[in-house]
Order: sequence, then C-alpha cells, then structure tokens
Amino acid sequence: MEKVNVTVALAGNPNCGKTTIFNNITGSRQHIGNYPGVTVERREGVRRFLDRDLVIVDLPGTYSLTAHALDEVVARNVIIDEKPDIILNVVDASNLERNLYLTAQLLELERPMVLGLNMTDVAQSMGLEIQDQVLSEKLGVTVARMIGNRNQGTEDLLKAVVEIGAVKQNRPFTIHYGTQIEEKISQIVIALEPIVDAKYPVRWLAIKLLENDEDIINIVSGVAGGVAVCSSVGQIREELKGVLGDDLEMIIAELRYRFAGELYRAVTKVKGSNQLDSFSDKIDKILTHRLLGLPLFFGVMWLLFNFVFWVGGYPQGWIENGTAWLGQAVGSHMADGDLKALIQDGIIGGVGGVITFLPNILLLFLGIALLEDTGYMTRAAFVMDRVMRGVGLHGKSFIPLLLGFGCGVPAIMGARTLENPRDRMVTILISPLMSCSARLPVYTLLIGAFFAKDYAGTVLFSIYILGIVLAVVMGVIFRKYLFAGEREPFVMEMPPYHMPTLKGVAVHMWERSVLYLKKAGTIILAVSIIIWFLSNYPSEVPYSKDFDQAKAQVEEQVEAQIAETIYQPLGIEKLEDNQELADAVQKIEEVEKQTEEATADLEEGSPELEALQQEKEAKLAELEAQSPDLYPVAQQYHEFDQQKQEELDKLDKEQTGEKLAQSYAGQLGKAIEPVIKPLGFDWKIGVGLVAGFAAKEVVVSTMGTIYSVGGDDKDAGALQDALQADPTFNPLVAYALMVFVLIYTPCIAALSVIKRETNSWKWMIFSAVYSTVLAWVVTFAVYHIGLMLGY
Repeated sequence: MEKVNVTVALAGNPNCGKTTIFNNITGSRQHIGNYPGVTVERREGVRRFLDRDLVIVDLPGTYSLTAHALDEVVARNVIIDEKPDIILNVVDASNLERNLYLTAQLLELERPMVLGLNMTDVAQSMGLEIQDQVLSEKLGVTVARMIGNRNQGTEDLLKAVVEIGAVKQNRPFTIHYGTQIEEKISQIVIALEPIVDAKYPVRWLAIKLLENDEDIINIVSGVAGGVAVCSSVGQIREELKGVLGDDLEMIIAELRYRFAGELYRAVTKVKGSNQLDSFSDKIDKILTHRLLGLPLFFGVMWLLFNFVFWVGGYPQGWIENGTAWLGQAVGSHMADGDLKALIQDGIIGGVGGVITFLPNILLLFLGIALLEDTGYMTRAAFVMDRVMRGVGLHGKSFIPLLLGFGCGVPAIMGARTLENPRDRMVTILISPLMSCSARLPVYTLLIGAFFAKDYAGTVLFSIYILGIVLAVVMGVIFRKYLFAGEREPFVMEMPPYHMPTLKGVAVHMWERSVLYLKKAGTIILAVSIIIWFLSNYPSEVPYSKDFDQAKAQVEEQVEAQIAETIYQPLGIEKLEDNQELADAVQKIEEVEKQTEEATADLEEGSPELEALQQEKEAKLAELEAQSPDLYPVAQQYHEFDQQKQEELDKLDKEQTGEKLAQSYAGQLGKAIEPVIKPLGFDWKIGVGLVAGFAAKEVVVSTMGTIYSVGGDDKDAGALQDALQADPTFNPLVAYALMVFVLIYTPCIAALSVIKRETNSWKWMIFSAVYSTVLAWVVTFAVYHIGLMLGY
C-alpha cells in the first residue's frame, strides 16, 4: 500500500504538556536538530497510524506569535513557509483562558487545525467543566480530550488528525477587532491582494502590518508595490492611534484577550471551590516566601548533592570492582607489551575511570528531573529573581542557568528564550560558570580521596554555590560595562504542581546516560588513547640511575638481613626449609591482607575501623598462642618482607616518575607548570587540565592514565589512593583544583554553541579567555587564603 504522509505542526504554550504528548505519539522515533538559519531546536517524530505516516514537527513552546522572540518567529514561519497539513494545538484545560490567546492567533493563519484539550483531569479537580462540543462549534475545529501524562486520549487525537488531514480544508476564522479597525483591515487587504504571495493569508498580513510587525513589514516591502503599502499602513496606524488613544499592537492584543476570555466563559462551568489552586497557593506561600524562599532553595540543592554522594557511592563501588576485574581479565589473556598497556592503562583505565561516576550523574539528573517535573524549578526562578535583579537580569535568566547544572550546551541554547538581546548575551557568557554534570566526576574523585564522607555533600554544595556566586558577580560586571541598558520586567507563568511520571523521569535519565556513555565512547576514548601515547613515549629515556641494579641491591640486602637474623639461628637456608615457620608467615600475611582490604574505604577514627583493628589484634594474638616460639620469628620475617616491598615500590614510583617527566605529556606539563605552580598544581595536574579542554570528564581519565602507568589497578578507588600518596596533593590542593575545573574554559562543545548562538568568533574566544583568567585568579585566592589559615 502506498504511504501517505501527513505533516502535523504541534503547537502550544510552555507547560501545557506538549512534550509529553509528542513523546506519547512518536515514542523513540524522534530526530533533534536546528531550524535553518537559527539556533532554535527542531524536534521531529514519525508515527504510523491508520495507513498514514504522521510526521510530527514539535514547534517551540510559545505564548504568542508576535515577533518578540526567536521561538515565536520560528513557530509561525514553519506554519506559513512549510505549510503543514494540520496544526495540532495542545491547550492546558486547567489554564484554558490563557491558552486560547495562542489558539486565536493560530486560527488566524488559516490552516486546518485540531485542538488537543490536555490536562482535563487537573481541570476537573479544580472544579472546571469544559464543554468541548461548544468549544469545537465556536472555533470551527475538532476538539479531542486527553490526559497526556497517563497517555489517555492519544488514539482519539490521532483519529481526528487523520480525518482532518484527509479533508485538508481551511475553516474561515475571524476575530472582530471593532468597526474602526476592521474598516482599515479591509482597506489594507484590498491593497495587498494584487502584490503578495498566495502562501500568506492576506487578512493576517494586514493585521500584522497594523501591529507594526517588523518581520512582516520586511517581507511586504520586498515585493513590488510593497513599500507604498507599508508607508500607507504607517499612516493608518498613526491615524487609529489618534482616534483610539493607544498603540495598535496593544489594542489588538487586548481584543484577542477579550475574545479568549469571552470564549472561556462560554464553554466553562465552575463547580465548587478551586481546591487545587488553594493547595498550590499554600505551598507557594512557603516556597516563594520573601525570606524563606532562598534558604529553602539552597537547602533543596544541598540535600540533592548529599543524596548524589550517599546513594551513588554503592553502585559506584560495584562499577569500580567491575572495571578492575575487566582490566585484570583482559590483561591475563594478553602478552606483555604496548598493546596490553594501551588497553589496560589507556582504554580501560581512562574510560573505565569516567564510567565509574555514571551513577552520580544519573542521580543528579534524577533530582533535577523531579524538581522540573513537579514545577519547583519555576518557583526557584521566581525566588532567584531578587538575586538576578542585582545583575541587571531577571528570574527568567535563571532558568538557562539551572539547566547548566545538567549540561552547559542546553543552558547556553536556553538563553534564546530571552527577548532582550543584552540579557541573552550576558546569560550565554555566565552560563558556563554553573557546574555541569561533566565536572561531577572530577569533584567525586577528589572529594572521595581527600574529604570525609560526612562532609562530602557539603563540599560539593560549596562548589556549586561558588559557581552561582561567580555567575552573579560576572553578570553584574558584564551588564554594567559590556551590555548596559534598561532591565526587562520579569513575567513568568507559575504552572500548577504535578506529580512526576515514572516514564518521564526514566526517559530523561536514559537520554542523559546514553549521551554520557556516547561521550565516553568517543571523545573520552580518543583523548584517553592520546594521553596514554603521550605518557608512554618516547619509550626509552635516560634515568638518573640504574633502577634494575638498585632493586637488585634492595633484594640482596633484605635477603642478607633475613639470612643473618632468621635462617642462620634456625639452621636453614630458605623459608620453605621450616614448614611450620612458613605456615606462620603465611597466616600473618593473610590476616594483614584481609584487614587491609576490609579497612580500605574506612575513615580514620571511625568505630568500624577500630573494631577491625581490634579483630586483627585478636587474630594475631591467637596465632601467637598457637606457636609462641615461632610467632615472633614469623612476625620479624613479615616485617623484613614488608620493608623490601616498600623499598621496591619506592623505586618503582621514582622510575615511573622520571619516565613520565621525560614523556611527551611530561614535557607539555613542564611547559605550563610555571603558570599553575602558584595555584599549588604540578605538571601532572597541568596535563589533566589541558586535556579537559575537550571535555571536563577527560580530566579524570587523564589522571587515571597518568597515575596508572606502571601499575595494575585502574579503578577509581586505586586512583584515589594514588592521589593520596602523591605529595603534591592535600585537601587544600584538591579543593583548589575543583575550583579551577569549575571556572576555566568551557568544553569544545559549549564553545561551539557559544559561537553559533552569538554568531561571533569574538565572543567564543572571549568566553574561553575570560573564564580561564578568572579561574586562575579565584583559585590563586582560594589556595593562598587556605595556606594563611593553616590548611
């Protein structure tokens, strides 16, 4: 059977449930891109229904089709230029009056339309009864009732779409704007009909010209005779303004709102009191309280970060063990050489170290998704409006900044919803200062290594708060010196509170995890291999001494001490000559090893650690009681063996350090070390920071690769141990490094989006330079203040 395509433009206000319905219709068959010529996201999906291929184009959520924002222009241009077969207008039944304003504008475009009456359950709980049949008759469109978050009514909606799509007949729709305005509209229509393209509804063009819509004025002026028409309309505007006493754009908007209000009252019956509004109002009195709102917001964020650390620690440990096992399993089946080292150290050690932090990333996005879906994030924007006003921005600018907690790319792109170009530019430049999820693995690694678990969430919280503070400070500076101008008023809808859906939250987490793993399999993999190569080559380097000879000398010296102190008095030549002694040594080593493994993740002074130490002492005392004569000798042998191993490990680290220092990575790190040394950083940290230009997670994989050269353990726990053993690191240096990673240049993906959004190389380069300079200054201050305070 021949396929029949029906193009459907999905339009609606923000928070009307449009995205949920789009997901219900299209499922996983979606494609995300950009509209040509602009950076507004374009989302499309396909659904096969009743022998029709429905191509769903999800238009940007917008309150109107004026020319004040990119989203609005894009939405109306898609309808006019692409001529979709049907407009599917999703409206929120619980906020029907406000939603009908956009509906009226869509109908004026004279395209076939279906009205999706969503959230009817919420409207019912508010005591609102929408008479959809009356609404359908008055608008001349099919109305389908639905509850999007339960996927109810989707089939009926699609049937209506297919039926209207088969007819493809425009229904005439007219709002009467009053006798005086209507006379002028008719006059302009007569002037336009001979000259304009047929794709434009002529009456709609006339109204837009009266509204002084710059986009439409440019289109009409571009055709023969259009300039004269526009000049004539300008005179008409001034004439009507003198008669009506106000700007025509305002008058026409008021008349549309009046139409929406009258229609709402005609189709809606109110039963009882509005309990839902009353409940929402009671919550809002607390969450948006002038004094309590801000502390509550920071309290919510503090709880979120503690949740990320406490809960994420368990699956993180499982992945660490799995990564370590994988490295050992792969290594055991490969011959020693560069290929084995590349796979173990470069790929498994680098990429595996980043994947270890996937649970923390998912938990962070879980928290953000829950806060967004409940409606709390909008309240947070309202609360932050008081802070943002000090920057010269308003609370709406805080929404893109909140998105920055997840990823800087959508945060920067989110600035396009701001009407004022100055607000957009300032928001784009300060968005990267919000700590994105890509930085979380760095924080988790360093906090886990140098800070007690009880304080982990608070330390992480402080880093995020620092990002917010710096964004505010830089916003003040940019608004005052680079983008001075009047501030815009803050107008934003407070959507009713919703119970998040399991499907919605799961989809959000799935999308983020797929993106994270894709990045691990592409950018991070590539950088890990490059860093491994730079860390291992040149393979032959001159050493300060003969390490093989030094290791042999250590073994000879310790063996001589053991022979003199233990073997000769017992009349033996090697340990195996006295089986009872060998058994005692083995039992002591087993006790020590079991205790070391059990206490690896415990903090100093913790009751669990003390209990295990006491258990160890009890086991050793039991061994001594079993062999009172041989136990002291076995213990002395064990101490000699430990001394030998410590000396050999010291020589191994010294040799590895010299090789790394002379590798290509070492040479790069040494070149930038003078710049970062005042921050407490060494060349190894410098290599990680340079690699982090590609993606911030790469800082972890780079450190894992550098510190695993010559070692066997590649999991994050082993990397934390290696950092703790490095004399460069201490809690102050770890905190300073987190501060630098928070602030310095956005990653390549974010920089490319800044270039696209601003259409300027200048601002992209400025963003990278100013943030890196700011990172150096702030980190210098943090490090040296810490030193003065004795840390």
